Order: sequence, then structure tokens, then C-alpha cells
Amino acid sequence: MQNIEGQRVPQVTFRTRVGSDWKDVTSDDIFAGKSVILFALPGAFTPTCSSTHLPRYNELAPVFRADGIDSIICLSVNDAFVMNAWAEDQKVENIEMLPDGNGEFSAGMGMLVDKSELGFGKRSWRYSMLVRDGIIEKMFIEPDLPGDPFQVSDADTMLNYLNPEAKQPKRVTIITKPGCPHCTRAKNALGARALRYEEIVLGQNGVSFSSLNAITGRGTTPQVYIDGLHVGTADELEQWLAANA
Repeated sequence: MQNIEGQRVPQVTFRTRVGSDWKDVTSDDIFAGKSVILFALPGAFTPTCSSTHLPRYNELAPVFRADGIDSIICLSVNDAFVMNAWAEDQKVENIEMLPDGNGEFSAGMGMLVDKSELGFGKRSWRYSMLVRDGIIEKMFIEPDLPGDPFQVSDADTMLNYLNPEAKQPKRVTIITKPGCPHCTRAKNALGARALRYEEIVLGQNGVSFSSLNAITGRGTTPQVYIDGLHVGTADELEQWLAANA
């Protein structure tokens, strides 16, 4: 894997799906006249890609846009159906999913690697890059180590390059239960401050009241965490927001 900063991105036509229709998208459609962040990863639905790589870029997308980025692209050597299904599964709102189904773009970047030992066939190496008007300004390429290294292509590294002083959004998690009016009040309070949140719902994905008590030491919902701080209930959240708005 070679760093090709200063060079133009490969000219490729991507086969994408919009609704039930095929749509061809070219490299010029994506990069010409724009400032674009592209991050590439080995595969949709794979662990690191789903738990960290894609979600954090999605989370920081508004910050990138405030610093002049027109679009953020997630590329993988997967077909359009898989990429669209992954986007839906991840509830991606701020990222454009780009299927490099034949690996042509990845090969042109010198990033197509053989992962046959995993049953993956040819896949993209993990990297990220900042592209301005089709020219690669900066690349962060994962080191050539065994496995799936994830050290430098993350969203925070890219943001630190673009603007080390950028103000990052608060990370908010709210634990709720269905039909809870206080949970609705807490979510409305967060929405009124434009604070995005991750919601963990009791009774889903194995999360129970025992889980709630073990994590928070309490037995009522909602329970809200902001940047790792246990804020607490809806009343306590409203007090926190009044003091920290």
C-alpha cells in the first residue's frame, strides 16, 4: 500500500442503487469541484467497521461539514444491495455509501488486497483520505500488519488533521423503556438542544432491568449519560441542560 497524495483519484463508474433503480455514478460525480472525505474498509457488517469506523464518521459528519467538507463517503468492495442494507442497519444519515463491487477503485488506489484466508476474496485495505476537486490531499493508511489494524483511518484522526480546534459533539446515551413518558420528555429535551443521542431500550437486545441497575445503580428510566457522566433522570437532565446550555 503506497501513499499517493497529490495524485488524482482513479476514474471509475460505480454501480449504485437508489430505491429500486440502478444509478451509475462516476468519480467526477463524486469528487469534481468538491471537498470529500472517503474512508475505505474491508467489508460491510464486519465488527470494527460496524462498531467504530462507520458510526464515528457518521457522528462527526456535522463537524466535518462545518469545516468545509461537502460529503463523506464510505467505500467497500461490496455490492450496492449489501451497502444499502448496511446503511439501513446502521441508521446512517450523514454518510454516502459507495459500493466498489468489482474492486476497480480500490485497485486503482493500490489498496486492493487478498483476504482469501478469511473467505473474503479481494477487498479494500483500510484507509481514509481527504480529496479536493479530485486530487488527494491527505491519506491515512493503516500499517501493514497481520489482521485488521485500525489505528489511523478513524474519524478523529481525520478531524485532527482538518481542524485540531474543532468542537466535537457531546456523546449522549439514554436508557429508556417503551411507554415511558419521562423518557419521551428527556428525548424531547435533548432534541430541543440539537443533541444527538444513542438510545438503549429495555427489553431489546437482551437489555433488562437487571442491566439498568448494574450499569446505573438505579431502577427507573430514563437514565442519561453525557460524555461519560451519569446525568440521571429526566428531571436531572433538565437541570443539567439549564446549567450547561
